[in-house]
Amino acid sequence: MEVTINTIFTVQGVRHLTDSTYIVRLDRKGMMFVPGQNLNIGLAGDPEKRDYSIYSSLEDNFLDILVKEVDDGLVSKKLKKLKPGDSIEVDGPFGFFTIKDEDISTKKFLFIASGTGIGPFHSIALSYPELNYKLIHGVRNRNETYEKDHYPAGCYIGCLSKDKKGEFRGRVTDYLRQNPVDPDTLCYLCGNVNMIYDAFDILKEQGVPSGNLHAEVYF
Repeated sequence: MEVTINTIFTVQGVRHLTDSTYIVRLDRKGMMFVPGQNLNIGLAGDPEKRDYSIYSSLEDNFLDILVKEVDDGLVSKKLKKLKPGDSIEVDGPFGFFTIKDEDISTKKFLFIASGTGIGPFHSIALSYPELNYKLIHGVRNRNETYEKDHYPAGCYIGCLSKDKKGEFRGRVTDYLRQNPVDPDTLCYLCGNVNMIYDAFDILKEQGVPSGNLHAEVYF
C-alpha cells in the first residue's frame, strides 16, 4: 500500500461533538487505507505532528479523524481552529491495528475503547457492516458517546462512569467482570494505557488467549 509523506490535504471542515472533541474532515485524494490504520497529521509547515486514527469508512470519499483537545496539546488546539480550505500535512496511513480479511465473516469480535479510542472502531464497523461485533466504550458522560447511533442496535455499549443515562453505569473493566467474554472472541482494545492493562488482565483471567488480544495505546 502506498504511503504518503508530507502530502498536503485540504480541510473540508471541523465538526464539534463536544466542547473538547471534534472531527476534522479532509479531502481524501484517493488515499487507500485499511480500517484501523492511523495518519500522522499537523499544520502545513509545522514540525509538530500527532498520530490520529482514521474515523471514516472505506466507502467515504473524504477522510475523517476524531480529535480530543488536550490542555497542553501542541497539535490538537491548532487543528480545532482549522477552517474549510485550510491545508494540513499528512503522512500515512500507518499501523497494523486491523482485521484480517479471512476473519471478517467468520469470527466474533469485541472492541473495547476509552474516549476517542473509539476512532478506529468507527472506521472498522462502518467499513465492514457484516461484522459480528460488540463495542464497549468507556467515557464519563453521555455526551461523550460519540455518534453511537452510527452502530446497529445492540452493538454499542456505553460504559459511563459519571452518568446514569448510559447502557451501563461503570467502567469498561466493570462491564467485563460482569459479562465474561467467550475465549474464542477476537478482542481489540484502544485507548488509555491503564484501561488496556487492566482489561488485558481480566480477559486473560477469563480464558482469552494472548493471541486473541490486540491493542492500540493512547498515552
